[in-house]
Amino acid sequence: MSVDLTVSSLPECGSPDRESPHAAGRRLDSLTILQYFDIFRSIKSKDAIESLAALAQESRLAIFRMLVKLGPDGYTPTQLGEKLNISSPTLSFHLKELQRAGLVDVRRDGRFLYYRPNFTHMNGLIGFLTENCCVLADKGCGPQCAPAEAEVTLTKRQRA
Repeated sequence: MSVDLTVSSLPECGSPDRESPHAAGRRLDSLTILQYFDIFRSIKSKDAIESLAALAQESRLAIFRMLVKLGPDGYTPTQLGEKLNISSPTLSFHLKELQRAGLVDVRRDGRFLYYRPNFTHMNGLIGFLTENCCVLADKGCGPQCAPAEAEVTLTKRQRA
């Protein structure tokens, strides 16, 4: 099955051969597919390299993982610095690098800045890394291609 998703395949709004409402619904489906394609295929090799390079530093990886744990609410730089024991200038540098790589977004709430993970970019990066998994294999690789569950190890607090 082939789907033509080019803009030229869709009639203009003012054209005399404008579609019926049912055809407009099919056009909307095509636009939805195009939007879906754009979200998950927008990561290019260059973007992936920048993102992976940003995460290839221990402090930045720790910052990003901490942000992912909290989710879309995000942390202020002060909260992050306290949790990770990182000085303000160092933290500022690492947050700037994560933001430049597209892995972190910033939102302002009054006078506070909240840094949060860019889940769309993160999921796009994961999709980019795994999109061709086992395509050259004679048979599918099955559960080996599924994302691994993170192991959680609980440790007992030691008394001093």
